[in-house]
Amino acid sequence: MEIKTGIIGMGKMGRIRKQCLDAHPDFRVTALCDNREDAATDFPGVACFTDWRELLAQDLDAVFVCTYNNVIADIVCAALARRLHVFSEKPPGHSIGDVRKMMAAEADAPDRVLKFGFNHRFHYGVMEAKSIVDSGQYGEVLWARGIYGKAGGITFENSWRSDKDLAGGGILLDQGIHMVDLLRYFLGDFTEIKGFVEKCYWTGIPFEDNAFALMKTDLGKVAMLHSSATQWKHKFSLDIFMQNGYVCINGILSSTRSYGEESISFAKKQFEDEATAMGKPREEIIYFDRDDSWKLELEDFHQAIRTGNRLAAGDSSDALKVMQLIEDIYNASGK
Repeated sequence: MEIKTGIIGMGKMGRIRKQCLDAHPDFRVTALCDNREDAATDFPGVACFTDWRELLAQDLDAVFVCTYNNVIADIVCAALARRLHVFSEKPPGHSIGDVRKMMAAEADAPDRVLKFGFNHRFHYGVMEAKSIVDSGQYGEVLWARGIYGKAGGITFENSWRSDKDLAGGGILLDQGIHMVDLLRYFLGDFTEIKGFVEKCYWTGIPFEDNAFALMKTDLGKVAMLHSSATQWKHKFSLDIFMQNGYVCINGILSSTRSYGEESISFAKKQFEDEATAMGKPREEIIYFDRDDSWKLELEDFHQAIRTGNRLAAGDSSDALKVMQLIEDIYNASGK
């Protein structure tokens, strides 16, 4: 079954998605859109447009939305109205209001698939850690601590990600949203939120460059989050501690490997009756040397289109809940 597909937004993410789509046997990219007229020269043989409305008017089955945050909701709604399957990059719009708007459009197109890109759930380290937690071998989750930070960079203050109109939020909405999603994935829905959202260093931007949050579920599971644009050495770490053991995700594979190698370390707790040195349990480490997250995420979208079954991750319910948490953290900080 050929799925004629368009991509709107041919920046970094649009190009990554096109590479994955080109490698898939069922998807065929037939139309592209970018507001830069010269972008077409990079994609010979594919119809290119500068207005997303023109692309949506083509004969398509699916569309990938890889644009700035401020237009995501309008494009997703228009695509669903044209009965297209839609894959949209995160964040799911500017605000929780955008998510509700897209969910209303989704309700009017119940046979179409709407998926949002939260590819971190498809990293092998995350999947292996989730398998360990769900096995129950270490008991119930007690708490988790997630850190996701990047260095900003020379162009950070002037990039679109620091533009109030285009982005709609700072590092928490941009990168931290991945960690918020993962903490909810492992611990469940949070109902109590404490937060600090601060502009610690990048004084020229309209948003936060650091976000700190404590989130608690109704079952008393607590998650600690730090999302940073002043992490001068890139860092990704997610520690999940359970009643009888732990699993830690250390690093996450990226194209530059700047977040380190991806591995998980895990162990059963050992007190002094089992170990000579308490606090140093026998630990196992698994390393992962491939990032197939984009490919696996695309396959989730494909299977939902082909079978009509539910998405494994990234549906509109996930989008609504993670955006509610983002909004709760901002509100808790008074920002």
